[in-house]
Amino acid sequence: MSSSRIHDRAILDALEDLTPESLQLRVWRVTRKGRDPLRGTAAHGRWTSIGEFEVLYTSVEKNGALAEVGFRLSLEPIWPSLIRHQLHTIEVKTERTLQLANLDDLAKLGVDTAKYETFDYETTQAIAAAAHFLEFDGLLVPSARFGCSNLVLFMDRISTNDLSVTNTELIDWEEWKRFKNK
Repeated sequence: MSSSRIHDRAILDALEDLTPESLQLRVWRVTRKGRDPLRGTAAHGRWTSIGEFEVLYTSVEKNGALAEVGFRLSLEPIWPSLIRHQLHTIEVKTERTLQLANLDDLAKLGVDTAKYETFDYETTQAIAAAAHFLEFDGLLVPSARFGCSNLVLFMDRISTNDLSVTNTELIDWEEWKRFKNK
């Protein structure tokens, strides 16, 4: 996939001043049961716009991954009871990841941090598009749903040899909702 996006010069300049990091992490990802856990998405999201490039959304904490998908499911008028989900543990190696570890880092790039938990994705998508254009392989960013970081990987910038699913388990959303409400 290629993008015809015109990149924000200020974002490009700011990202060019950052040093990419190589990472070796254990991350978690929630998918619908039966979906390949290493298959990315090019759908509209916080860190990608429809069709621009494919990303793999993961979290550095198990509960972070659950919170991201649990939040989306909670927006439905009735919690979907027939859709089953799995939690995958994935070992990841990256070479050129941008670490935007906290909301202050994002604010410096123009993100309105008061709206970070909303669906106002314009600036975060612009940051991701610029990072992808500059050939970074992913972003380590704050989760909008849990007190941890998420690792967002650009699928055309990372080798599948650097991703390894080490565990998969079925999610009990009723149990998660009880835990979340404690």
